[in-house]
Amino acid sequence: MSFSQQPFRLAVIGSGPAGVYAADTLLRSAPVKNGELEVAIDLFDRLPAPFGLIRYGVAPDHPRIKGIITALHRILGRGDIRFLGDVEFGTDLTLADLRAHYDAVIFATGALKDADLAVPGVELEGSYGAADFVAWYDGNPDYPRTWELDAESVAVIGNGNVALDVARVLAKSADELLRTEIPENVHQGLQAASTTDVHVFGRRGPAQTKFSPLEARELAHPKGLQVVMDPRDLEQITEAEWEAIKADKRTDQVVQTFVNWLEEQQRREAAGEEPTDREGNPVSRRLHMHFWHRPVEILGEGGKVTGMRFERTRLDAEGTLEGTGEFVDYELGAVYRAVGYHGSELPEVPYDAKRGVIPNQSGRVTAADGSVIPGLYANGWIKRGPVGLIGATKSDALETITALLEDLEAGAVAAAPERDGDAIVRLLEDRGVEYTTWDGWMALDEHEKSLGAAAVDADGEPRARIKVVEREEMVRVSRDAVNQPSHA
Repeated sequence: MSFSQQPFRLAVIGSGPAGVYAADTLLRSAPVKNGELEVAIDLFDRLPAPFGLIRYGVAPDHPRIKGIITALHRILGRGDIRFLGDVEFGTDLTLADLRAHYDAVIFATGALKDADLAVPGVELEGSYGAADFVAWYDGNPDYPRTWELDAESVAVIGNGNVALDVARVLAKSADELLRTEIPENVHQGLQAASTTDVHVFGRRGPAQTKFSPLEARELAHPKGLQVVMDPRDLEQITEAEWEAIKADKRTDQVVQTFVNWLEEQQRREAAGEEPTDREGNPVSRRLHMHFWHRPVEILGEGGKVTGMRFERTRLDAEGTLEGTGEFVDYELGAVYRAVGYHGSELPEVPYDAKRGVIPNQSGRVTAADGSVIPGLYANGWIKRGPVGLIGATKSDALETITALLEDLEAGAVAAAPERDGDAIVRLLEDRGVEYTTWDGWMALDEHEKSLGAAAVDADGEPRARIKVVEREEMVRVSRDAVNQPSHA
């Protein structure tokens, strides 16, 4: 390894899976493991707590995905990556600051904004981006503490994981969520909600949803909830499409879940039975699944959402989606747009506004003319766009770190002038930045668990955790519990 100014100093911006896996991949690389390259890694985040999208972008009742925090916690808990939270890139630290203190920088800031839904009426009051709603119910400190939930009938536009999470949170009773780390303000907001009917709309058919079989089945789990299917949506599936569905195990299981719901619904209707939830309890809320619906317009009156217009769709002979010319209106009080995420621009860093990514070649950041900017890299959704799950993030990290190591070997990375590892900490302190550390996170982690232990869920059992929402409180707990922040 030709890099002479060891240790190699790396800054990673963003402490979600993309940032943590990039740092961990470098530490596990052959040059580091074989002693050829000594590294010092600082992981920055604009929030006081680590884990990014896993802490602030996944529904609180999603324990399987939340379990990823355990893996990330294990990596950061080793002590070979320094966490510095509550530090905002572009404000507390500039690109010039990072260039002066680090030999390379990896941007792993994810995609936090909602993708656009280009239909008339999207600006009406009651038309919400799903990303904002997710940030609210996940207790992101940068978002308002209250959310308007006075609509009885609401729409969720999208058939992906975010749409599924939003629909489930809206359809569940607030007390069921007490089993999770849901913040107190969110529980109170959902408890006072007027929602009785949640409508989930997808442009394509049941076979084209992004749901896993487990996630699809979980839609019917909430107490007092009935899933309502439209027979037309399944009748529209062609014989050729049924054959393709049967040939794919995952798709077959998902579609069969919809078929089972419809058959039970029709059986009850034919027998004149009242609908119940899956455990036989009376129904107080309904989750309506709509397929083959293309958004056309959000309808409104007096500046507020009153409904939405859709065009029925179908697949043509080549399997391409097309409109049928049949339009359907639904009365609604709110619309949640869950049609994807979009990455945000970072100060002084190249940005592709159309795709919402940092332009790059295999993780190497590129300028407007396509040339590689030495020492700057990207990983995760800000690199490739908001597609793929955790497995894709890991393979992404391998590609980016491979590019970084190749550049080191080729002498394409220049050494930063400031080699003192604590210089960046002194700079933050001189600027009055109340940064948080890993030790501080451990204190906040225990504080949230203690809040949960002192409360009970709907079954009278102690709660595992209650998430702290206020940034000032997060910083106070993190810093007060650590007399002297640890410097790596």
